[in-house]
Amino acid sequence: MSVDEDHGWRAIIGSSSIMSLALLGDALLYAVLPVYASEFGLTLPWVGIMLSANRFVRVFAYGAIARLAAGLGLRKMCLCAAVTATVSTAAYGVLEGPALLLGARILWGLTYASLVLATLSYAVAFREKVGTRVGVGQAIQRVGPILALFGGAWLVGQTGPQMAFAVLAIPTALGILIALRLPRAISPTKGRNRPPVLARPKPIDVLFFLQGYGVDGVFAITITLIFARNADLSTAVMEGSALLAMRHFGEAIAAPLFGAIADKFGARRVFITAAVLTMVGFICVAAGVTVIGALVMLLFRGALASLGPAVIAADLDVEQDAIGPLARMQAWRDFGAALGPLVAGFSLAYLSAEAQHGIVACALAFGILYWIAAHD
Repeated sequence: MSVDEDHGWRAIIGSSSIMSLALLGDALLYAVLPVYASEFGLTLPWVGIMLSANRFVRVFAYGAIARLAAGLGLRKMCLCAAVTATVSTAAYGVLEGPALLLGARILWGLTYASLVLATLSYAVAFREKVGTRVGVGQAIQRVGPILALFGGAWLVGQTGPQMAFAVLAIPTALGILIALRLPRAISPTKGRNRPPVLARPKPIDVLFFLQGYGVDGVFAITITLIFARNADLSTAVMEGSALLAMRHFGEAIAAPLFGAIADKFGARRVFITAAVLTMVGFICVAAGVTVIGALVMLLFRGALASLGPAVIAADLDVEQDAIGPLARMQAWRDFGAALGPLVAGFSLAYLSAEAQHGIVACALAFGILYWIAAHD
């Protein structure tokens, strides 16, 4: 392995570890906020706004952050993001009310956008085996959310919801030390075209919009409420957290596995299978087979995390800048994930959680057919 390639793997592992720690507070918030809204001074519609605000910020921030990375460098951008991740996680524990918490969510949105572009830039710095590199990075990034959703759910029961976030800010701060040790030799991709705000979506962008809307939106905000129908709040949080943790656990397993398969056999043939099985998961949840449907959905959603970038990279020439198309895909996914909690939060008064999952399944079916038609 060359020195440059060794630095490349160090950068992927380091930046992904920072992301993993940064995600501790955000991951737990999805399980806690819907059922403990009053503890934070929020109503249920405000919960939807809080869980989507950071994503709306990201959609419109990607272009500016990509330009900032070119000026600061990836290492400094990761360092700044590690600091702001610590601040936002601590803020969930000490702030109360819509205005202050909204500010913390906006700060987190800028933090995540910075880290996702940094990790993708490191992963595509060497074009060979992009699927494997993205998959390994995704697997590392999921460790923090898994620990937060299992250990954090227990912590909420011991300390209360707000104090749990104050405690989680301590390990989040370790990302600052990791950022200081990132290699300096690797620069961000210097493509001429920076990702525009919500550029016209390609078929793969449509699928990732629907995935974000469904998995990170409708499913994430309603799963704890589904369990709360037949259990007390603490039990519902534990059960919902376990399934939300599977969203990250599935990605930790499936992303590197399917990324390696894509590198060896080609991404398109397995991409369509993963998309169809994600849709099947939504159908199962809509039919009341909640746990099985959720596990299927989350496993193959994890596969799409590496297959999407692999499909995009396969369509580019070696000299083409990859970060623009990857950021466009991420922007559409985030746009879907931003709309999901917002729409679901307001729609629960009119449509059950199961009905909303059924609607997502139908939309995914049309998205898959659109993608297939575009590649025939």
